Amino acid sequence: MRNATISGTGSYVPKRLLKNEYFNELLGEDVDTWLRENLTIEQRYWCDEDESTIDLCEHAALKAIENAGIRADELDQIIISTDTPENISPATAAVLQHRLGATGAGTFDLNSACAGFVSAIDTASKYIIADKQYKHILVIGAYAMSKYLNRKDKKTVTLFADGAGAVILSAKENTDSGFLNAHQFTQGQYHDWMGVYAGGTGIPVNHDVVDSGKHLLQFVKKFPKELNPTMWTEMSHRMAKEAGIEIKDVKKFFMTQININAIHEMLDNLGLEKDKAKYIMHKYGYTGSAAIPMALDESFRNGEIKKGDTIFLIGSGGGLSFAGAAFKV
Repeated sequence: MRNATISGTGSYVPKRLLKNEYFNELLGEDVDTWLRENLTIEQRYWCDEDESTIDLCEHAALKAIENAGIRADELDQIIISTDTPENISPATAAVLQHRLGATGAGTFDLNSACAGFVSAIDTASKYIIADKQYKHILVIGAYAMSKYLNRKDKKTVTLFADGAGAVILSAKENTDSGFLNAHQFTQGQYHDWMGVYAGGTGIPVNHDVVDSGKHLLQFVKKFPKELNPTMWTEMSHRMAKEAGIEIKDVKKFFMTQININAIHEMLDNLGLEKDKAKYIMHKYGYTGSAAIPMALDESFRNGEIKKGDTIFLIGSGGGLSFAGAAFKV
C-alpha cells in the first residue's frame, strides 16, 4: 500500500535575536519575569527590515531538501502554510518554487492560521496517497508576525516571533510507516477574537486604517482557557483510537507553542508525563504555524525520535482552527 512518509526536515530562524530584556526597555516595565515564569519564553528571533516570509521559507526548504536527499526539481508540489504571506497575491509558494528552481512543482498557500502546518501536511499526505503523480511534496509552516506587531501592545509584542519549518513528504510503497490519520475542526464563533483583520476585501488598507493600527495583529478578546486543552485531548484520543494504539504508545507530541500550561493540562488529561511533548518556546517564542515543524526538525536532528516511533502533531490557531495528524516515523 502506498503511503506518505517523512523523508526530510529543515528549519530556520532569522539572525536578529531579541531577549526578554529588550521588551523591558521597550515597554518600560518588567515583562521578563512574567514571560519566564508563565510561558518559559526567554528570547525570540525577528526578521530584519530586508527579510520576509519568503526568505525564511527558502532557508528551511533548502535544509529539508538536502536532508531528504532529493533535488528541488524532483518536487511535485509545494504547499506553504502561513498567515503572514509574502503578498496577498500571488502565493508565497509560487515565489519559492522559482527561487528553488523546483520546475516540476505545482504550488499553493494554505491559511488556517497557527493550525496551518498540520492542515497542510494532512492535505499533502492525501495527495500522495490518492494520486501516483505525487512522489515528493514540500510542506512549510512559515511565520513573520513581527511585521504585524504593534510595538506598544504588550499582549502581543512579547510573544510573537518569526521562523519557518519544512518537511518533505515522500511516497513509499508497502510500508507500515508514514501517515496514519488526521482530523480538522473549526469553532468559527471565535473568528473575530484575534487576527490581522485589515488588508483584505473586508477592510482594505487606507490611511485611516494605518493611522489607527488596524492593519496590525489585534488581540480582541481572551479565549476560554480550557478550549485548547479540551480540544487537544479529544483529538488525541480520536487519533489514537483510529491508529489502533494506546495514548501511552505515542512517542512525542508536537504542539502549538504559545502556552506551556495548556500543553501540560492536555498531558495531565491524557495521564502522560510532561516530557511527552516537545518544547521550543523558551528559545524561539511563539512562531505560529512554524512552531510544529521547527520542533519536529529539532527532534529529528537530536535523535529524540527514531524509526518506528508514533508522533502526534496538533495545532490550533485563529479562526478558531484545530488540526491533528498522526504519523509513524
